[in-house]
Amino acid sequence: MNSYGSSLTYSPWGTTALAPGQASVLKRTYMLLALSAATALFGGYVGATSPLMVGIFSSWLGWIVALLVINILPRVAIAYRNSGNIGVAVLMADGFVSGLVLAPILAFAAYRNPDVILSALLISALVFMAVTAYVFTTKRSFSAPRGLMIGLMVAIFGAMLLNGFLQLGSLGILISIGVGIFGVLSLVYSTGQVLRMPESDSAIPAALMLFAGLFNVFVATLNILLSLGGGGRRD
Repeated sequence: MNSYGSSLTYSPWGTTALAPGQASVLKRTYMLLALSAATALFGGYVGATSPLMVGIFSSWLGWIVALLVINILPRVAIAYRNSGNIGVAVLMADGFVSGLVLAPILAFAAYRNPDVILSALLISALVFMAVTAYVFTTKRSFSAPRGLMIGLMVAIFGAMLLNGFLQLGSLGILISIGVGIFGVLSLVYSTGQVLRMPESDSAIPAALMLFAGLFNVFVATLNILLSLGGGGRRD
């Protein structure tokens, strides 16, 4: 346990008492997470709408370079975590490149059925907003059970609402709910872990860790919905 915060339980699924100032760091973490997600969204749009980017990241060489960059940028951001704008700029670059790497699958999904991308985005966004809303009401402690309850309720309601607009079908809504639940579990668990990180006095390392989890939720959602049959191409 680090010296910055203490915990009422040692499990990431329990309740973590926040030291003075740690609640504000947690809120800043989620603000930076939103910034990373926004730049990833922009990177995904740029990549998916550029045949050049789709071609580059469809090749094995482009994929290897992308993996190297994605692994290097977080280390650079952590190294500059206390350097103000430099660390934030690198964090944004990591988000942009992460979105750019998805160019091939996003372009394919857009060709098959644009609603698949919209579904994945909305489910991921709902998971993020639900947990973020709870985090911004946190003052003295972070309760994983409470965050889970709020997140799961929103994920289930959101998946049902989404089905009403996009007609995902019974299997699609069940998969969406399942992925939403997985996303909430992943984000809440990761938040509990970052509160115990030695670098928990800085929002940048925590934001990087949470972004990785949220990014994986989006990719998993996209792959699952696409494999369900994003249907034929919509002209």
